[in-house]
Amino acid sequence: MILHLIKESPAQSLALTTCLRYVRKDDCILLSGNAVNCLLKVEIMQRLTGYTVYVSKEDIAARGLQRFVKEIEQVNYSDFVTLSLKYDKVISW
Repeated sequence: MILHLIKESPAQSLALTTCLRYVRKDDCILLSGNAVNCLLKVEIMQRLTGYTVYVSKEDIAARGLQRFVKEIEQVNYSDFVTLSLKYDKVISW
């Protein structure tokens, strides 16, 4: 099981696209930094359906995107540490 940490928006890099080629159903994706901007793209959110996805609460608040977070669980830094210990590996994209 792998925790995939995405930090850049799809407009900045292909990190999420590449991650989605390799992610398995028992893995987890955490969107942080500019990657939380994915919440604004319906087509990207549709591609994340079926995966366990979390978003950084601090990064959501910093960008004023709280109203776009409906079905995705928000995590703080403490939760991120817990997630990183839960999974066998952490891959930063």
